[in-house]
Amino acid sequence: MSTLIDHSPVAASPAVATEKPSLVGMTRVEMAKALLAIGVEERQLRMRVTQLWHWIYVRGVREFSAMTNVAKDLRARLDAAYVVGRPEIVTEQVSADGTRKWLLRFPSRGAGKPVEVETVYIPEEGRGTLCVSSQVGCTLNCAFCHTGTQMLVRNLTAEEIVAQVLIARDRLGDYPDVAPNAEAAIPSEGRLVSNVVMMGMGEPLYNFDAVKQALHIIMDGDGLSLSKRRVTLSTSGMVPNIARTGEEIGCMLAISLHAVRDDLRNVLVPINKKYPLKELMDACRAYPGLSNARRITFEYVMLKGVNDSLEDARDLVKLLKGIPAKINLIPFNPWPGTAYECSDWETIEAFAQFVNDAGYASPIRTPRGRDIAAACGQLKSESERLRKTERLRLEMGLSESDLAMRAMVAGHGED
Repeated sequence: MSTLIDHSPVAASPAVATEKPSLVGMTRVEMAKALLAIGVEERQLRMRVTQLWHWIYVRGVREFSAMTNVAKDLRARLDAAYVVGRPEIVTEQVSADGTRKWLLRFPSRGAGKPVEVETVYIPEEGRGTLCVSSQVGCTLNCAFCHTGTQMLVRNLTAEEIVAQVLIARDRLGDYPDVAPNAEAAIPSEGRLVSNVVMMGMGEPLYNFDAVKQALHIIMDGDGLSLSKRRVTLSTSGMVPNIARTGEEIGCMLAISLHAVRDDLRNVLVPINKKYPLKELMDACRAYPGLSNARRITFEYVMLKGVNDSLEDARDLVKLLKGIPAKINLIPFNPWPGTAYECSDWETIEAFAQFVNDAGYASPIRTPRGRDIAAACGQLKSESERLRKTERLRLEMGLSESDLAMRAMVAGHGED
């Protein structure tokens, strides 16, 4: 049985619209400039940045007043100019299998509206994986993915990407250097967020610069300190930025493959029309640092009667020839309105056995969090879809009051 935890108020700081920028997500250079702007002497910048970095990412503080080794007057200046808060937790759902899903609301950016994204934590024996979003919505329209039915609203900033990790650590009590947070959802015990995967809402390589900055912060040895081998970026095949990912980020790579023929992949993963399989496979073979110790993970959703035959398995093995790889077979996770079904379990096992016998590890991913729509391909923040009336207003160039008046007139006409 799943559990829905309603937060009002919540443990995290609410996403209040503010003009004050956040120090979360800044690089060290940006943080130094921020300190310089409030009068910190240049000779003190390195020390002060080190202090702030530790408080934000190791100790997980959310208020400058908690930074006890920072001078009181500096804390006051920081508080007047910046924040280190968190997004608002709109809802927190807990699956029967322990998976947690947070709907997070970030404050407006300039004239924009607040936006919402979903973040998922998957506990497993000996590890805990956090699935992080990079965009609000998605442009790729992959046929089997619920997120793809939501239009793209905007890219997330580095701050908003990093904040998802901080929220998870807050709620899990995952700050081992300090006493467990009294507001945490469960007691702190070891390292609970041990892996981060950029597999949430959006295509990370369409938001490359912000994702790069966020992942460098997540992998920073003096802060959140996740190793490059514990951070995975998943792309549907934005080929031009694959090499950049290896060169400039250095994390593990996953490819949302799902089909082994261009005609089928054009339907399932439409970005394939722009970057077909040959270009994608060439980019994978050239991925910087690729080796048997740093294999590429290929994600393959099992769709009944679509891509699950033994012929597909044979073609998959041929397609990946020469690439150190692991194939994650993902039983399709249904969502309202989908035209697809999950392959029969016997079919999935036969497919996996064929690929295994060919020399590739092909684990079958156990569906997690299905009861709270937190499984692969199910994420979608319904609140960020433009309402039909809002789309109509924009298309017709009407103000909100004009639209309301038209609705009123139409309503009287029906009486």
